[in-house]
Amino acid sequence: MTTTSPGMVPVLDKGFVRLVSFMGGDQGVVDSARVSYGGKSRGEEADRKLIAYLLKHKHETPFEHSVFQFHVSCPIFVMRQWIRHRVASYNEISARYTEVKDEFYIPAKWRAQDVKNKQGSVAAPALDHEELTRKFEAQVSAALKLYREMIAAGVARELARMILPVNAYTQFYWTINARSLMNFINLRADVHAQWEIQQYAEALAASFKDKMPWTFDAYLAHVWKGENPKLSSQAKALAGAS
Repeated sequence: MTTTSPGMVPVLDKGFVRLVSFMGGDQGVVDSARVSYGGKSRGEEADRKLIAYLLKHKHETPFEHSVFQFHVSCPIFVMRQWIRHRVASYNEISARYTEVKDEFYIPAKWRAQDVKNKQGSVAAPALDHEELTRKFEAQVSAALKLYREMIAAGVARELARMILPVNAYTQFYWTINARSLMNFINLRADVHAQWEIQQYAEALAASFKDKMPWTFDAYLAHVWKGENPKLSSQAKALAGAS
C-alpha cells in the first residue's frame, strides 16, 4: 500500500477519521475486472462505463481489490455498532496497556426517544439541555476521577477501566475493501442509523469519493438507496447531469 497523509477529518466533538493508506483505486477495479479475459484499460470513458456496469449488475468482487486503511477515533458506543461490520480488520487501542485519556463525547443537543422507532431518536427542543449536560459532565468527571484514584492506588488498568462510561473515546485502525466500505456507508450513512455513526459514515464517504471518484459516482447512481441529505443531494445532482 502507498502511504498517504491527507490529515484528519474531525468528527463529533473530539473524534476523527484519518486515511492512513490506500491501494487499488478505480484503476485497480478495472484491471481486476478485465483480467478475467486478458483485457486492458480502454481509456477513461470506457473504464468508467465498466465500473458503472459492474455496480449496476452487482458484479462486486473487483471492488475487493481496492483497499482503505483508516485511523478512527470514536466513542465506545459508536464502535460497538461499527464492529458489527465483520468484513474488515480491526486493531484497537487497549486500556489494559495505556491509561484512558480525558476524552469523552458530550452531545451538543440531547434527543428524545422516537415513539415510532424503538431504536431511534428525535429532536427534543423542550428538554433542558443545559441542565442535562451539566449533570452528565459531572457524572463523567466523577467516573474519571475515581478511575485515576484506582490507578494511583495500584489497581490494574484492566479493572479500573470498568468504571468508565461508554462515551469515552477509543481509537482503532480499520482496513476494509471498497466493496465492504460501500455496504458500511449504505447502512450507517442512512438517516435510520444513529446520528453519531452517520457522521463517521459521511466522513468515510468523503474519503471514498476523493480516492475513487468513478466508483463513487457509480455507487450513488446504482447502489445508494438510503436517505441522507449530503449523499442524496449528490446522487440527484449526478442524475440531473446525466
